[in-house]
Amino acid sequence: MKITKAKTAGFCFGVDRAVNMVYELLEKGEKVCTLGPIIHNPQLVEELAQKGVRTVHNPEEVKPGETLVIRSHGVAQTVIDTAESLGLKVADATCPFVSKIHKIVSEKSKEGYITIIAGDCNHQEVKGITGHCYGEYYTVGNLSELDKLLENNSNFNQKPLILVSQTTFNAEIWAKMQKNLKKVCTNAEIFDTICNATSSRQAEAEELSKCNDAIIVIGGKKSSNTAKLFDVCRGNCKNTYHIETANDISQEMFKGVETVGVVAGASTPAGIIKEVIKTMSENLQPVEEQMEVKESVQKSFEEMTDEEAFEASLSSLTGDQKVEGTVIAVNPTEITVDIGRGVTGYVSAAEYSSDPNAKLMDEVKVDDKLNLIIMKISDQEGTAMLSKRRYDAIAGWDNIVAAKESGEIITGFVKDVIKGGVVVYSNNVRVFIPASQATASRNESLEDLKDKEVSFRIIEIGRGRRAIGSIRSVLREQRKAAEDKIWADIAVGDRFTGTVKSLTSYGAFVDIGGVDGMVHISELSWTRIKNPSEVVLVGDTVEVYVKDIDTEKRKISLGYKKPEENPWVIFENTYNVDDTVKVTIVSMTTYGAFARIIPGIDGLIHISQIANKHIAKPQDELSIGQEVEAKITAVDFEKKRVSLSIRALLPEEIVEETPEEVAPEVVEEAATEVVATEEVTAEAETTEE
Repeated sequence: MKITKAKTAGFCFGVDRAVNMVYELLEKGEKVCTLGPIIHNPQLVEELAQKGVRTVHNPEEVKPGETLVIRSHGVAQTVIDTAESLGLKVADATCPFVSKIHKIVSEKSKEGYITIIAGDCNHQEVKGITGHCYGEYYTVGNLSELDKLLENNSNFNQKPLILVSQTTFNAEIWAKMQKNLKKVCTNAEIFDTICNATSSRQAEAEELSKCNDAIIVIGGKKSSNTAKLFDVCRGNCKNTYHIETANDISQEMFKGVETVGVVAGASTPAGIIKEVIKTMSENLQPVEEQMEVKESVQKSFEEMTDEEAFEASLSSLTGDQKVEGTVIAVNPTEITVDIGRGVTGYVSAAEYSSDPNAKLMDEVKVDDKLNLIIMKISDQEGTAMLSKRRYDAIAGWDNIVAAKESGEIITGFVKDVIKGGVVVYSNNVRVFIPASQATASRNESLEDLKDKEVSFRIIEIGRGRRAIGSIRSVLREQRKAAEDKIWADIAVGDRFTGTVKSLTSYGAFVDIGGVDGMVHISELSWTRIKNPSEVVLVGDTVEVYVKDIDTEKRKISLGYKKPEENPWVIFENTYNVDDTVKVTIVSMTTYGAFARIIPGIDGLIHISQIANKHIAKPQDELSIGQEVEAKITAVDFEKKRVSLSIRALLPEEIVEETPEEVAPEVVEEAATEVVATEEVTAEAETTEE
């Protein structure tokens, strides 16, 4: 048995582009959902679902953080408007041929034209097309529906009217529709919007079905173009079978069959086609992989699209060829360019630049000229997949080699963190940087470098354009230069914005731009703290000033607490003698109680000033944590002491004679003793290293 596979079997350009767009988003780690199944192939949709791709039916179902992919069929303008109003991240995979139809019907309907669309009114592509019509429109699925429409609207011949078709519409029926419409409406404008690939696919299916005993049509049961292929083949070969996978094949299909033709819809993955042929061809003769369409079939294309001249112009375009393209459209995921000879080219975001942060809309505009490499060209569709990244890589390698010879510092973006190091792209050239050369010290995380721009040197070039670089050598050189500059210019009082590098029990070390200085724990806060982590943490950005410099030992002492935050300055600017303040009792002695006025300022309420009567001890009237109102009776800024009185706010009462009060000099001596004790304790806790 002989098996012949159609040359056009499998993904068309639009489907291939849409599927690749989803895979590229997944590779970038994005969460993806598609507006309806990305293609009419349940096997591929299930495979994507296992990778986390969700199918939604309207923009409102998109979850935060997800990218919404509009499939190749396209959608109505209202759907796009809704997605924009919701602030969704959208990747538009609408087939360029479908987008062309949207533009035609939108512009013409705004001018007052009546739109007639040849296609299945229930198909998503047709629904999308009607969603771009702003006036009167009609859909017709076959010749009789068109004839009936024209019969019921005899005034059509007096109105401006256009006719377009679904991209996968039956070419034979389409030709008859054009002929009938022209008979009735001589003023009608007809736009031939059937995709060239669809015409080629149907024509090849027609030819195969005429010369084979059986035809296998592979594709999803809901695929419109696959169904049309089945209809075309069934008209010529009664043994025509529509299957989705190799599991649908049975021996009954091939009884008495000597030759089999295999065609596949535009949504059928190559893997499924290969599996079907493998199943059929086990123990049979090798497959004739691609059947050439007969000259008579090609001739029909020529009559429609002037294919002969077009093919001649394409014959000189090959893969890896350098071309210049003019930008004709840009969206966040793709650039559309004209490379001449009637060929439209597409540059995906991944093929534009190796920089993962590159934004096409910011970097490219219409009419820009781009130097590109052809990766893949489709003669039938007149399209090409192009790469700017690969073009730049060719020129970039020369720069890499020159940088190795000169020791020049170059820059690039870290694209991947892999075992043993990181991968950097500079001028679209891949450079490997080992972990030992990637950071200033070995304990730093490589993950922190992901997607960042770095400076490095090329330290080795191997065979096969293999380059190895070093970030560490540049970092050390930069740090040494920064350190020398700081020591040359630094002076007491200089202020710096630094980063906390490490903490100890006695202070914090801060990088002030190439040099580390130390902030003693006593300089971190105006109030007493037990550990520097109460004020700062490693990685914090802090404002510091130079308190002292030891050039011989190369040590810098830094200050962190700000003079304006000194509690005595705040107190002096805020309070006066005779002010009434709300205070909190924080400690008590035999001769009185200490109350906090503001953080860092405690005042003494002498036992004689606690109440308007005699009390034996402060605890008789007060407790720790209690809030009371007191009057400021005296302030000694030199000795940093504040005297408070609760009694001054109370009415005077006649009381029995009280024991002689403690002499003021005794109180002062006791307070001095307490302060001295606290200072000794603080000094012991904060002794420098």
